[in-house]
Amino acid sequence: MSDMNRRDALQLMSAVPLLAAGLSPAEVARAASAAKAALGADFTPAFFTAHEYATVRMLAELVIPRDGRSGGALDAGVPQFMDFILAENQGMQTPMRGGLAWLDAESGERFGAGFIAIQDVQRRAILDDIAWPKQAKPEHSQGVAFFNRFRDLTASGFFSSEIGVRDLQYRGNEFVMEWTGCPPEALRKLGVG
Repeated sequence: MSDMNRRDALQLMSAVPLLAAGLSPAEVARAASAAKAALGADFTPAFFTAHEYATVRMLAELVIPRDGRSGGALDAGVPQFMDFILAENQGMQTPMRGGLAWLDAESGERFGAGFIAIQDVQRRAILDDIAWPKQAKPEHSQGVAFFNRFRDLTASGFFSSEIGVRDLQYRGNEFVMEWTGCPPEALRKLGVG
């Protein structure tokens, strides 16, 4: 699996989180529609404070940046998607708000300013400490839990958007005359035979 890049890994991880959180496919579709509608207009968050929303925008773009293949999380409306999901689901609100507060507290402790005010290299240092759960120090457990949820929600928002579906190269339901199995290039990419 050494050929798997971050975007491919996020794509795989995004398959279940919203359904596991108890959201129906219809709720996910409504959130994606709301995010798409919000892209064309000035957006006022229903859940996030202005500071939280600025942090969410920055962090989402760090998780799924724009690249040569497609747009990033901001282009896909992920922050708007998250705001819609969180405004509608009280059980998800406290962990998100607490995680954003943890991020600012950690940034302040290490670098003397909140997450959006520090330099990019400093942001990435914090994220490197919480993005890999098995390598994280015990004192970062709250940050790890927050970032896992945030990354899942970012991937779910991105890969349920029009940009994300294009990024997946999803062609929809196609009639298959003869099933020949997994394409050889996909097997090679996964390192299986």
